[in-house]
Amino acid sequence: MSNVDAVKGTSAYEVESMSRRDFLTTVVYGAVGAALSFVLFGLLRFPKPALFPDIPKIFKIGRVEDFPVGAEKIFEDKKVIVRRDAGGLFAISLICTHLGCIVSKHAGLFECPCHGSKFDENGKVKIGPAPKALEWLKVSQLPDGKLIVDTMRKVPIGTRYAI
Repeated sequence: MSNVDAVKGTSAYEVESMSRRDFLTTVVYGAVGAALSFVLFGLLRFPKPALFPDIPKIFKIGRVEDFPVGAEKIFEDKKVIVRRDAGGLFAISLICTHLGCIVSKHAGLFECPCHGSKFDENGKVKIGPAPKALEWLKVSQLPDGKLIVDTMRKVPIGTRYAI
């Protein structure tokens, strides 16, 4: 340390302290920057669909013998329920028409856990906010006798594959 530094009472390595105003300004800029980055991230993610496109569009469900009259089978990984009644075999999508949540079956009704929509046993809206009924899907049979559901082909409510 030189004599000049000793006289002033400072060292050559002493750092200036930050004022309270400068510190608060830095914190505010940091908070604003973080908020804007979260908003930007949300906006960039918004256009992506909530549903995953890797779900097979056409899948096998079994043979006619696997579905006696009154049978019902839920294919959870495909988000489809398949039923058979006296009129034939039919498939209903389990994807809510409101925002794409997966509905579950309780006491003969389909209920959306996200926003409270309820659908009857045929998928028609009983309580909103869903704008329309659950989609009915095309059921058909391959030449080898296996039944398939095509999730890309919608059919009118009540359409059954006659057996």
